[in-house]
Amino acid sequence: MSEDQELGITEQKEYNPGEWYAEVVEKAELASYGPDGMGGFIVTRPRGYSLWESVQDNLDAWFKETGVDNAYFPLFIPESYLEREKDIVEGFDPEVAWVTQGGHDELEERLAVRPTSESIIAPYMAQWVRSHRDLPLRLNQWCSVVRWEATDTKPFFRTKEFLWQEGHTAHETEDEAWEETLTRLDQYQRLYEEVFAMPVMRGAKPDHDKFPGADTTTTVEALMPDGKSVQGGTSHYLGQSFAEAFDLTFSDVDENDRVAHTTSWGLSWRALGALIMTHSDDQGLVLPPTVAPEQVVIVPIWQEETKEDVLQYSAEIAAELEEAGVRVHLDDRDERNPGFKYNEWELKGVPLRLEIGPNEVEDEEITAVHRPDGEQETTARETLVEDVEDHLDEVFAKLYAAAEETLEENVREADSPEEIMGTIGQHGGYVRTPWCGDEACEEAIKEKVHAEIVAVPLDEGDAEGEHRENAHRAEPIHEEGDECTVCGDPAVETAYFAQSY
Repeated sequence: MSEDQELGITEQKEYNPGEWYAEVVEKAELASYGPDGMGGFIVTRPRGYSLWESVQDNLDAWFKETGVDNAYFPLFIPESYLEREKDIVEGFDPEVAWVTQGGHDELEERLAVRPTSESIIAPYMAQWVRSHRDLPLRLNQWCSVVRWEATDTKPFFRTKEFLWQEGHTAHETEDEAWEETLTRLDQYQRLYEEVFAMPVMRGAKPDHDKFPGADTTTTVEALMPDGKSVQGGTSHYLGQSFAEAFDLTFSDVDENDRVAHTTSWGLSWRALGALIMTHSDDQGLVLPPTVAPEQVVIVPIWQEETKEDVLQYSAEIAAELEEAGVRVHLDDRDERNPGFKYNEWELKGVPLRLEIGPNEVEDEEITAVHRPDGEQETTARETLVEDVEDHLDEVFAKLYAAAEETLEENVREADSPEEIMGTIGQHGGYVRTPWCGDEACEEAIKEKVHAEIVAVPLDEGDAEGEHRENAHRAEPIHEEGDECTVCGDPAVETAYFAQSY
């Protein structure tokens, strides 16, 4: 096999999406699989970690703009802490990894490897909150968690250990906590739409699928090109159950003791899996300019007699773009021909390629090539920076438009169980249908086509945006008198069925 063939993608996204995805991740140098005998773990390579840094940079800035402080809590959680919130214990028990020995000594109490941190953070929030003046308290930590449930490793999508951020807040009132919940949901949606060039559907999880112990779980869902949904980020209104379990109380303005309302919210590197799956193609990784480690690659094309002039001109272009804040790489390797460089940088997802040969030098021009579709355009040297920025904006717009079309074309209606299953089996995507609220009706579909209710509509308040009583409940959008598509009982809300990662 030639080196060019080894470099390229051999699987096709349309026919073998799982194998194709794994090949893109490995050959684009995003991640490698963990050591033998450690299934479910990956090694994140620098190019992959740089994508996570883009997530961190954006979300962290938005969090801090809205009053959040970063902190860090222990990786290990005493079993007695975990057991203080029974729903957490029941919800995560099958996935918890336990430490029972330290060095040569047996531990007096088992320590859970952090599956989520409510049980270790809430007790300290309870220590730090005494009065209404201490509220709201908003904390976030960037860390990894371990959930021992992954069988087949899919880098970023499904691993036993994964990176994420988890926010935890305490508030005086339900209204304030609910506003917090939606603020974080807004920021997750913003990340996908403004940074990842991906539209998402926002909603709530059905009661049987909400976060253990939560009152309401809200979600942003991203539809993949293979028709499966990705839970892109969740924000939970926890009510007062965690505060009661961990004695998170405060004295109000009248010196009365009250129980706080709490939230938690998190986004993991599953978002990177969704990003890679959505935009990439059979040539390799495709990245929006907002997250690409290199936004522009310059490929000089020369013969021996033109080499000096071409390289000098290319270096000047690179320096001008770098000074303007563009992440640019000049590929002046002597041992690689231009065709090899084109393929390599396409594989690695660079959004814009600038080709510079003797003709461009003579005419003081640059040939720009868009990664998503190969569109070429010649631009003048004198308008270089402005034109490159326009090209990058165009690339972003193309990626968003393609993802938006995928979403819009793949939301369908169904009037019978057979139609739900047939639609998902044939097309994938979301099937919107009236639902009675009974989990058994979901199970009937899930058993046949492995599809579940990924979201129900979310009522976020009235037209003026004001919170109203029970606004965190899903609002029925079906017609009055509709019947559940599965069982025929009266419908209470609308469900979106889909297969999911």
